[in-house]
Amino acid sequence: MRVSRRSVLKLGASGLTMATLGAIGSAWVPKRLARPVPGRLPAIQFDIGDYIGPVETINGIDFRFGPVFTSFITARLKRTPGGPDQQVLGDALATIEDRYAFSPEGVFTFVSYGLPYFRRLSRRLVAEHMPRLIASPERYAVEEAIPAPTDVSNRNRGLQKTHFNVPVMIERNDLLFTLRSDTLAPLLDVYNWLNGVDWLNGQFAPAPAFRGLLDFTSNRLMFAQRGLPRKVAQAHRLPYAGRIPPDSPMWMGFADQQVSGAGPASIVTFQGNEAARFTDTQAGDYFFDGAIQHLSHLILDLAEWYNETYSERVQYMFRSNPIPSTGNADQFVDGGGPAFLAAHFQGRDDALHNATAAETFEGKRRMGHLSALHRSSRNSKGTPLHIRMDGPGFDNMDVPDGTSQPKLQFTIFVPTANFFEAMRRNQAANDLVERHGVEDEDNGLERFLTATRRQNFLVPPRSHRAFPLLELG
Repeated sequence: MRVSRRSVLKLGASGLTMATLGAIGSAWVPKRLARPVPGRLPAIQFDIGDYIGPVETINGIDFRFGPVFTSFITARLKRTPGGPDQQVLGDALATIEDRYAFSPEGVFTFVSYGLPYFRRLSRRLVAEHMPRLIASPERYAVEEAIPAPTDVSNRNRGLQKTHFNVPVMIERNDLLFTLRSDTLAPLLDVYNWLNGVDWLNGQFAPAPAFRGLLDFTSNRLMFAQRGLPRKVAQAHRLPYAGRIPPDSPMWMGFADQQVSGAGPASIVTFQGNEAARFTDTQAGDYFFDGAIQHLSHLILDLAEWYNETYSERVQYMFRSNPIPSTGNADQFVDGGGPAFLAAHFQGRDDALHNATAAETFEGKRRMGHLSALHRSSRNSKGTPLHIRMDGPGFDNMDVPDGTSQPKLQFTIFVPTANFFEAMRRNQAANDLVERHGVEDEDNGLERFLTATRRQNFLVPPRSHRAFPLLELG
C-alpha cells in the first residue's frame, strides 16, 4: 500500500520528508506465515507473537521480525475524563479493530497510561488497585522515569556527547497509543481518524467524539525492515551510507530481532510467571495481565559510530570475550562484517569479565552493550525479563539545528519501572568503568546515543484499556 505525498501532508505524519517517504513508502511487505487466527484477541495487549510469524533462520540464528512500521502517538488530556469518555475511547478502539484486522496486514493497537493520568484519579482508588513491588511494598510498579546515568542531564554534571548535547526531557503525557502495521497507510489513516476526520479504511466512520479531550503531542514513526536504514541513508546522501550493511534492519548495523532476545509475554506482566515475579498482583486483580511500557527517543551519532572499525563496533554492541566476529578484510564497506549475530547469554558476570580484560580480544578492557544489559535483564537461567520493541526512525525531533537525523525509537515492556531503571543503570555500567579503568571511548554504545525524551507508562490488560479505573470511581 503506497502513500502519496498529498496523503502524508493531509494525514499529518510528522517528520516525513519526501526523500524518507520515497525510501520507506515502497517497502516490500514481508511474507507472513499463514496460521489460524486465535479465537480471541490477546488479554496482554502487546502479546502479538502468534500473529507475526514466521521465525527466520539467518546464519544459523533464529530471528523474528515484527511489523515494519510503528507509530508512537503521545497525548495529554485537557480535562479529567468521565464515564462517557471511557465509552467513547472503548468504542473507538473497537472500531479500529473492526475496520482493520488485528494482524500485520491491518493494525495492532495498544494503549498505555502515564502517571499524569493516574494523578487525576482519587488516591484511594489508585492505592487499592495499583500493583506494588514485592521487594518494596510501599512502591508502585509504575514510577516516573529518571535520566539514565549517561543521559545529558543536571543529574550527570559534566557529561557531554560528541555531537548531540541535548538534555533529556522526562515527558508528562497522559496516554500513549502504539500502532503497528506492515504498511504505512493504515497507521496514518488511524491517526487521522483519531484527530477528527470521519473516514477509516476507505469507509465513512464518524470520528470519536472526544469533545476536545485529547491534545496529541507527538507522532513518532519507527521502521524496521531488512535494508531500510541503508535505503534511507542513500536517499538522504548521508556520508556513511555505504558503511551501513545493505541487509540490516537497524541503523547501527546489527540486527536486534533475535528470538532469544525477548522473554515470553507472561514474564513481563505484573503477575509474572513461574520464572520471575516482581509485584503483588494476583489472579482477579484489576491490572492482571498489565505491564510497564517505557518509551524513549534517541538521536544516534552514526558519523562517529561508522568511523570505528567493524571489530570495535561488534565489541561495543556485544562483547569482547569472545568477540562474536572479527569482520571482513575491509572493516568499513557494507558494514565490514556480518549483521546477524547471536545474542548469547554468558552469565551476569560477563560484563565484569570484559571490564577486567579477562581473555578479551586484544587484551583490552571494553564494555559491550549486550553483556552490560545481561547484568540484570535476564534471570539466572538466561530467560529475558523484557520484550524490546525498538527500531530506526529518521526525523528532526529535538535535533538542535533542525536537520533530520537517524533515531532509535525505543520502547520496552517490563514488569516494573524499577526493573527498567536498574537495567538501564547496569547497561551504562559506570560502576565497572570507574572501578576497572575502562576508557570512556570503550564504554559500549553510550557515547553514540543521546536520549532526548523518556517516560514510563502502564499498559493495562485489554479488558481495561479504555481509561482504566474510571468505572470504579
